[in-house]
Amino acid sequence: MISSPRTIGVTGGIGSGKSYVCQMLVQMGTPIFYADDVAKHIMRTHAGVQQELRNLLGEGVYDAEGRLVKSVVAAYLCQGEVHSQRVNAIVHPRVEEAWRSFVKEHAESPIIYMECALLFEVGWQRLVDESLLVTCPEEERIARIMARDHIDRPTALQWIALQMPETEKQKLADLTIVNDGKADVATQLRSIGLLP
Repeated sequence: MISSPRTIGVTGGIGSGKSYVCQMLVQMGTPIFYADDVAKHIMRTHAGVQQELRNLLGEGVYDAEGRLVKSVVAAYLCQGEVHSQRVNAIVHPRVEEAWRSFVKEHAESPIIYMECALLFEVGWQRLVDESLLVTCPEEERIARIMARDHIDRPTALQWIALQMPETEKQKLADLTIVNDGKADVATQLRSIGLLP
């Protein structure tokens, strides 16, 4: 009897440092599926998705070279939750298919990770066995976002406000670690059995 891999969704609010945690995990040779990158790739290359997005957002969603015009997508998404749901309904089923294929491809791995910023927002905790939340105090997150994206504090706060509140995520997460620049991340990952 071959046991199937343990699947873990890694998530965290913007600026929490989940990418840093994923870098540590990937150094162990563990496969990681980057859901946000896969979604972007599908929007750029999947003919069916491109047609559906044109029908929804208009021809201007792709430029003359067929490249996705991010500002058009962003302007549409900013109009509210219903708009996000319409785009998600086109893209997400394809991302889920890609995830299932990824799990099959890496079936020999003891653990497979999915990195997904909006894991709880889109309900993708149902696609994994467990969820790992990377947390960080809000002030530290604001400082990181401002430095990384060269934006002001009000904009950083706006971006944070677009995501589910940290307190809600903590209620939903199976595992939680702190990445505040002080707590040792590797020690925490070892304590929950994710690093040797």
